[in-house]
Formats: sequence, structure tokens, C-alpha cells
Amino acid sequence: MSRTELSREAREFLERQRVGHLATADRAGNPHVVPVCYAWRAPHVYFVCDEKPKRGSPRALKRLANLRENPRAALVVDHYEDDWSQLAYLLLQLDAATVDDTTEYEAILDQLRGRYPGYRAMDLRIERNPMVRLTPTSAHFWQSR
Repeated sequence: MSRTELSREAREFLERQRVGHLATADRAGNPHVVPVCYAWRAPHVYFVCDEKPKRGSPRALKRLANLRENPRAALVVDHYEDDWSQLAYLLLQLDAATVDDTTEYEAILDQLRGRYPGYRAMDLRIERNPMVRLTPTSAHFWQSR
């Protein structure tokens, strides 16, 4: 699929928000949605399978199994307030790939650590903590104002 360029407003919104919701589906189309911390480095969005408590190893996560079976995903990043004139969201359709390049992995990990202090204390490594590069193929940005 071809890449999609994000508008300036969509990029700024993505950089301001803290959490996205990643939707994946397995080969049979069974959906799975999880919150993710992310980094934006144009034209990609990244997340790493970190050391927060999980049922198994980071490599065994359902989101990764789904992406191996079906590399298409969606990410929703939203902003909610009780004042509904402030609502906004960005919906990205994405192609996913695992980051195998150590230089890219370390650069994005540095960015994630700058963005999320909890990552600074985690011993994240390419061999143990997969990182996924998400390439937008379509984008829809909406805001109520």
C-alpha cells in the first residue's frame, strides 16, 4: 500500500497525545484492541513491547501474533473532554513491520524514553522487546471545533 502524508494538524495532534489504541486482527478477523505508548517519526508511528506486567514474554503478545498473521492494523488516538467542543481523534490505517535494524531501534527507543519516563528504568533490548513500525496508508483526523 502507499503511504499517507498526515496534515500538519494531524501531526501536531499525534505529537500532543500520550496514548493510542491499536487494533489488530488475526487471520480469521478476530479483533484485538490494546492501548499503546507510541513515538511518531515521520512518516511512521512506533511502539515497543515493553516490560510492564504481561501474561507472557513480550514476544508472545497477541498483538504481535496478529500482526504476523495479518500486518494490517489501525490506531486511534483521541482527546476527550466533558466540553464536547474540544473533542478530537485521529484514525490511522496502517501496515506493520517489526524493526530489525539496531540503529533505528535505538533511535526510536531514545525518543520513547524522552516521551515516557517509565521507559527510562526498563532494560529494553531488540532481542527481547520487539518494536513495531506502523506506516499509515490512510488517515482521518476529526475535531469538533
